[in-house]
Amino acid sequence: MNRNHSWMLLAMLPAAVGTGCAPTQPNPLDKLGTVRMEIKGQPFELWVADEAPEQLRGLMFITAEQMAPLPDGTERGMIFIFDHSVRDSFWMKNTIIPLDIAYVAADGSVVSNYTMIALDDRHNQYPPAAPYRFAIEVNAERFKALGLKPGDRLDLPAGVLKTAP
Repeated sequence: MNRNHSWMLLAMLPAAVGTGCAPTQPNPLDKLGTVRMEIKGQPFELWVADEAPEQLRGLMFITAEQMAPLPDGTERGMIFIFDHSVRDSFWMKNTIIPLDIAYVAADGSVVSNYTMIALDDRHNQYPPAAPYRFAIEVNAERFKALGLKPGDRLDLPAGVLKTAP
């Protein structure tokens, strides 16, 4: 895995993606690896974004159908894995469905979480309360329904933890 990227790439996202808001660009999720984990007893299968291009794209242009639960009830989402703790905010440019985000520290503790508005391209609307190593995005309102809050500790999958320094 290439770990030589910088949070600065997130700031360059508008230039890399363009300015349109319509879901016109494919997002090749099938090329990403996945990990499974439980959050508050709910199973999730998360696409892994651990390299800069994947992190820049995130869940842009993904539809509600692509985020639908699997037949066994497992929910979908994405986990962003950073090579060091960061404090950058996420935003929703070109993200056509609302999402929940949880910023998670290296020890698995939730730093902060939000429900993010679709197509909200304003910066710093969803700031982390402290540095984080992971960010998890799922369908909107799921974290609220599960009772996830800052300070909760998540059991991160072993495959995710082995990438942490």
